[in-house]
Amino acid sequence: MFIPSPARSEATERLYQESQSSEGFVMNLTRAWAWRPDIFQGFADLRSRLTGQSSLSKRELAVLVCAAASQLGDSYCSLAWGRTLAREADAAGAAAILEGGDAASLTARDRALAEWARKVVRDPNGTRAGDIEALRAAGLAEQEIFDATVFVAFRLAFCVVNDALGVAPDADLARQVPPEVRKAVSFGREPV
Repeated sequence: MFIPSPARSEATERLYQESQSSEGFVMNLTRAWAWRPDIFQGFADLRSRLTGQSSLSKRELAVLVCAAASQLGDSYCSLAWGRTLAREADAAGAAAILEGGDAASLTARDRALAEWARKVVRDPNGTRAGDIEALRAAGLAEQEIFDATVFVAFRLAFCVVNDALGVAPDADLARQVPPEVRKAVSFGREPV
C-alpha cells in the first residue's frame, strides 16, 4: 500500500489477531485500516446491523459485492467476495457475476441484484423507476431494495478507501479462490 502500517498498539494488535483468527493470515486491508481500528470496527458493526436485519441472503449479498466491486474495478473485494459467492452458489456463477455475464446457476434475483449494483456504482443519478420495477419483478420487496442499495453504497465506500490507498489483494487470499473466479478478476491490483 502507499502508506506504511501504523505503529503497533493494543488496538492494532487486536485487529491483527482477529484477521489472523478469521482468515489464517493478517490481510493487507487490515494493515491499512489499522490506522483507525475504531472506524474499521464501526464499519463491521454497521455491516452487521444492516445484514442482520435484512432478508437478503449471504449469497445475494455476495452477488451485490461482486457486481459492485467488479464494476468499480476493485480486485480485492472481487476476489474475497467471489470466494464467498463460489461457496454459496458455484464458481461458474461467481465468475459470471464478476465478468458481467450470465450462468445457468444464477437466479432471477441474482441477475436483478447484479444489474442494480452495477447501475448504482456506474451512475447512481442515472437510475430510473423502471430499474426498481425490474427488482420487484425479480421478487424483491421494498425493504430488500433499500437494503441492497445501502449495502452497495456501504461496500463502495470500503472499496474506495482500500483502492485509493493502494491496498493490494493478499496472495494467500488469491490462492483460496477457485480458478474460474481468479481468471474472471482480470482488473485492479495484482495480489501480493
